[in-house]
Amino acid sequence: MFLAATIIAALILIFVSKTCVVVSSKEVCIVQRFGKFHKKLGPGFHLLVPILDDIAFRHEMREQVIDIPPQTCTTRDNIQIEVDGVLYLKVEDAMLASYKIQNYRKACINLAQTTMRAEIGKLTLEKTFSERETINANIVSEIDPASDPWGVKVLRYEIKNITPPHRVIDKLEKQMEAERQKRANILIAEAEKKMLVCRSEADRQESYNLSEGAKIQRMNEAEGKAKGMTIVADATAKGIERVGQAITRPGGSAALKMKLVDQFIDELHGILESSRVSVVPAELASMKGFFEGVGHVSSGVAGTGASQAPVPQAAPRHAMSPQDGIPSPVRMPAAPQQPVRRAPPPRG
Repeated sequence: MFLAATIIAALILIFVSKTCVVVSSKEVCIVQRFGKFHKKLGPGFHLLVPILDDIAFRHEMREQVIDIPPQTCTTRDNIQIEVDGVLYLKVEDAMLASYKIQNYRKACINLAQTTMRAEIGKLTLEKTFSERETINANIVSEIDPASDPWGVKVLRYEIKNITPPHRVIDKLEKQMEAERQKRANILIAEAEKKMLVCRSEADRQESYNLSEGAKIQRMNEAEGKAKGMTIVADATAKGIERVGQAITRPGGSAALKMKLVDQFIDELHGILESSRVSVVPAELASMKGFFEGVGHVSSGVAGTGASQAPVPQAAPRHAMSPQDGIPSPVRMPAAPQQPVRRAPPPRG
């Protein structure tokens, strides 16, 4: 009795499971009747005819992510690398995905691998790293038309890893190190160049400023000297003018001659005191005749001031030069030469 009830309950459950079907929003079910496509079941609750209808396929209608296993590819420059990726696809027609191909996931994986090998073989190793987007776009453009009869839409493909051999990695690291060192040397050279340019410009500006300063200084000194010379020349001209006016007055000529005589005596005195050996005319050995000539000049100045008449030219022992007023040497009889007494040599 209990066994019969259990069998009946099991049959009821089987009947209900075969008759009542609940399809979720992410799936589409393919129903076959007598082994032939009957209909597609969308999301919701559905009733099937027992024994006649059967759910043959369930398809995921959301976007699917498929990992492409790594494979060895050969680049254009004959370097073997391992490449793997990720494929994104979506089932658009469940009936085609069920009856046009046995396993659309496996087919898309194999098609992606073969297309990726072909695309990698067109590029060198360096371009495989820099042109990933181009490779991805080319793979999608090759797979998508091929998967249209299967009711599958290939959305995109992304390369995950590109792994070259260890020896190639070592060479690439050395190459990158050399490139970085090259860029560093270029930057250092450019910095030194800019420094030298700035320094030369600073030196040039300094030289220009110094030359301008020296120029202004010389101009100021020249202007100062010119003004000084102008002032001295004006003063000298005024002095000469006053001297000329004084000469035209009574006794002016004699006073001028007296002044010249006074200056001559001062200059001669300075010469005699500053030099150790003096060579003078023999007549000047005795200053008596010189002072007598000075006396005559003084008397001539006094007589001219009293009577404004020319001084009579007696037979003076000292005469004045009519051109410059300098007294001429006094002519006196030569004095008898005395024997020179030499002092005895000192005793040792």
